[in-house]
Amino acid sequence: MNQAPLHVIDSHTEGEPTRVVISGGPDMGVRTMAEKARILRDEHDWLRSAVCNEPRGHEAMVGALLCEPYEPDCCCGVIFFNNVSTLNMCIHGTIGLVVTLEYLGKIGAGIHRIDTPVGVIAAELRADGSVEVMNVPSYRTAAQVPVEVSGSGIVYGDIAWAGNWFYLIEGQGPTVDFKNLDELTAFTWAVRQELGRQGITGDHGMEIDHIEVFGPPTDPSLADGRNFVLCPGKAYDRSPCGTGTSAKLACLHAAGKLKPGEIWRQASILNTVFHGTIEELPNGDIIPRISGRAWVNGESIYHFNPTDPFRHGIPSNYTIL
Repeated sequence: MNQAPLHVIDSHTEGEPTRVVISGGPDMGVRTMAEKARILRDEHDWLRSAVCNEPRGHEAMVGALLCEPYEPDCCCGVIFFNNVSTLNMCIHGTIGLVVTLEYLGKIGAGIHRIDTPVGVIAAELRADGSVEVMNVPSYRTAAQVPVEVSGSGIVYGDIAWAGNWFYLIEGQGPTVDFKNLDELTAFTWAVRQELGRQGITGDHGMEIDHIEVFGPPTDPSLADGRNFVLCPGKAYDRSPCGTGTSAKLACLHAAGKLKPGEIWRQASILNTVFHGTIEELPNGDIIPRISGRAWVNGESIYHFNPTDPFRHGIPSNYTIL
């Protein structure tokens, strides 16, 4: 029996792509989004690979499976994934999802609740087309944690949770500039590998799979800092990274450098900008609010010819027999 086609809509958020699967995905029943994410990862990884891997995708592609929400007050549920696995949370992807839902005529301007594997988030589609996402509670768990990296010596970074685990490095490594992409990738990948080897993790032993390097902005009138973010699949984030910006806000707040109502403007390696503000929680954590813009730029139907050896994508561990 032939497999049903997938209907996908593409967008980019400040340069970073999102591909939303709006129909054709597996029926995972009535379950929490965390349970659905596990089922997608363990039983239907073909969808992730077909959407994000070549020949349809590429290393920077982030996918989003539109689902029925488990929480009744949500407009939809979503599971994010990339070229290697599912993702806990993705703010640039949420911004892309919101403009996709608007494109489909499913939502208009206003605040919309979205069910994700790490909890319910809220996103506001504004009249000017920008989107503000209220992220999950975020916090810095440790400051200036040392890790020894071959060729770079002792590197120091903060560890923070913002829907994903981050190791945030300030003022070390290659200069944060687009011309240094190869050097920045090699440096951050080496840091990530050493974090694992040296047993440095997030809470409950969770892997730190995002590495973020900061430098000064190109234009201080437009941004307060510039970052390079290495994502789990070894691709760099073209946007300023929504969860990465949230992690930065958590670190700034923990260091007494950011108060509620103050705006942090985070530039990406492409010099696109997210704006971030925070709300304080009684336990000292924060609720980040991240705003940016996305544009729908494509729509496709994916077919799965049973004679096509790469109909489900070229796997990262592909070997020629």
